[in-house]
Amino acid sequence: MFSAQTISLIKATVPALQQHGEAITKHFYDLMFREHPEVKGLFNEAHQASGSQARALAGAVLAYAAHIDQLEALAGALPRIIQKHVALGVQPEHYPIVGACLLRAIQEVLGDAATDDIIAAWGEAYGALADMLIAAEEQVYAANAAEAGGWRGARAFRVARRVVESELITSFYLEPVDGRPLLRFVPGQYLTLVLEVDGEPMRRNYSLSDAPGKAWYRISVKREEGGRVSNWLHAQAQAGTQVEVLAPAGDFQLDEAANDDRPLVLVTGGVGITPAMSMLEAAAPSGRPIRFIHAARHGGVHAFRARVDALAQQHANVEVLYVYDQPRPGDEPHVTGVVTQELLAQQLPADRDVDVYFLGPKPFMQAVYRSGLALGVAQERLKYEFFGPLEELKAA
Repeated sequence: MFSAQTISLIKATVPALQQHGEAITKHFYDLMFREHPEVKGLFNEAHQASGSQARALAGAVLAYAAHIDQLEALAGALPRIIQKHVALGVQPEHYPIVGACLLRAIQEVLGDAATDDIIAAWGEAYGALADMLIAAEEQVYAANAAEAGGWRGARAFRVARRVVESELITSFYLEPVDGRPLLRFVPGQYLTLVLEVDGEPMRRNYSLSDAPGKAWYRISVKREEGGRVSNWLHAQAQAGTQVEVLAPAGDFQLDEAANDDRPLVLVTGGVGITPAMSMLEAAAPSGRPIRFIHAARHGGVHAFRARVDALAQQHANVEVLYVYDQPRPGDEPHVTGVVTQELLAQQLPADRDVDVYFLGPKPFMQAVYRSGLALGVAQERLKYEFFGPLEELKAA
């Protein structure tokens, strides 16, 4: 794909990227947001403030450089990137902005070490990646628009109703203003809301929490301390409020073609329960053995308990386990404490032939991932949506 000279120059930057990668990506974001504020709404300011977005990009740039001569090794990461870009509505015109700012950041952080030849090589490498992503994303946009109920770009929805699920989580039922059918999503996927909060454009992803095939999309949003969009939704989004919505996206998807005899285990913590609800609603009628394990601080913040209990009563194949680490008087968890490797060992089949989907706070996910591997679950059967550099999950 690239000349031997380009490959040699890119790989020569690997040590510098290992040492200065995060400084480069932080400078990149500072440059881009200052000179191109129109793209700022595509990025989550909380991830920017925590540094996780800069770390994630630094890891991606390093991986691209280290594997520039064997890009097939990175193929597994591409669906996640493509789905994330589609979810945010990334367009071809955004790529030159990113490329120009990234090359400047490399040059300004590395100084004299970033020779003209190195910058030219990186320009070639970035251009090839951009062309590939633009083409792949266009395929997804076009497919979404061609599907029954599909659309391209933003579509107007109204809040049909809102339901309080816990002290922190509220569900919003969204129906299309145009009254046309809805694109079918895969359980585990999410919507992107395109909003303006205090005069600033923002885009946020929220997992779909109901089964597909209904006349609405449901998102269930945790009110985050300091979260501008989540707090706006809780305070301002009432029945009748209109919002702009991008089509469902995301590669964290329930494998609907999986062997119905292989048990499905859904392990969630906190607001991580939302995509698992969509999976449970869709899979419960199948007869497939399902274990639904949910961890919460206490009953006051445990969303959807009544609905999960009802599904377990209706479907003998569904078993539930609730774990509270700070139960209140009157709470009725099955286990007091946290989800441990020992607890998971008791819930998994002896042969470990199981599909485990898990989502929750970062430490929770690290523990579940580590425990699943230690208990002999095949890595490809541990499925998750991780918001942050994947290395942080796997390093655990």
